[in-house]
Amino acid sequence: MNDQQLHDMASRSGFIAALDQSGGSTPKALKLYGIPEDGYGNDKQMFDLIHQMRTRLILSPSFTSDKILATILFEQTMDRTVSGEDTAAFLWKQKQIVPFVKVDQGLADVQYGVQLMKPMTKIDPLLARAVEKGIFGTKMRSFIQEPNKGGIDAIVSQQFDCAAKIAGYGLMPIIEPEVSIKSPDKPTADNLLVEAIHEKLDELPEDRQVMLKLTLPDEDNLYASLIDHPRVLRVVALSGGYTLEQSAQILARNHRLIASFSRALTEGLTAEQTDDEFNEKLKANIDEVYQASLT
Repeated sequence: MNDQQLHDMASRSGFIAALDQSGGSTPKALKLYGIPEDGYGNDKQMFDLIHQMRTRLILSPSFTSDKILATILFEQTMDRTVSGEDTAAFLWKQKQIVPFVKVDQGLADVQYGVQLMKPMTKIDPLLARAVEKGIFGTKMRSFIQEPNKGGIDAIVSQQFDCAAKIAGYGLMPIIEPEVSIKSPDKPTADNLLVEAIHEKLDELPEDRQVMLKLTLPDEDNLYASLIDHPRVLRVVALSGGYTLEQSAQILARNHRLIASFSRALTEGLTAEQTDDEFNEKLKANIDEVYQASLT
């Protein structure tokens, strides 16, 4: 693990840009960017277009380490290049932005009010490739729809089991058990999740840490005890379908919690914009997310 990257992730101000839309979420991301589904004919064209969008973001003069700590990449993005250089290498060498990669293979069907991760059939070769390419850490997502204690406990157990394998490769795992903002009782789900995470954190060996990526809580500063836990490097928040304005307002009320936004970060960016228009809008979004992450 890169010591400078570890130091940056532990202590530097800023936020994480989530650029890890996968096959299931890419059409929606492209549509928001102004490219409808009839704008491409197959998956290859779709992934080429989303890489062009991500490259435009990364190359923007607004996309700098002054306010962005790290970026979460989709596996294909990690395997592609930016300006002729491996994406992860470009991010760190040219921008001093720490690279992560999404490693889950999507969500299983709903059971007990939650969606576990599908079996990770290619995790070992993916982790080995991530190490080779200079990736610092990983991200994996589960989804909680209802405040079902058994379901939430199962999600957290699966996440921590996978995190142990990831740590074995010398990578920093981001554990992301997302709670739906449409949950019928989100505050209860949030609290059950915090309890389940604490139990697993207390079982970790003293020389290991994880990061947590959690839905913006309904109860302000609910995650303070997780942020303070010695086994936690950093706690970051996902926007979860809230608008940029809503996300920033909630985040600003939660002290020491920083953003890891995807859709909210790229809100209002379109393929039709000139580079000046694109960069200006991206700068405004980055400034808003950064300010909310400073409290």
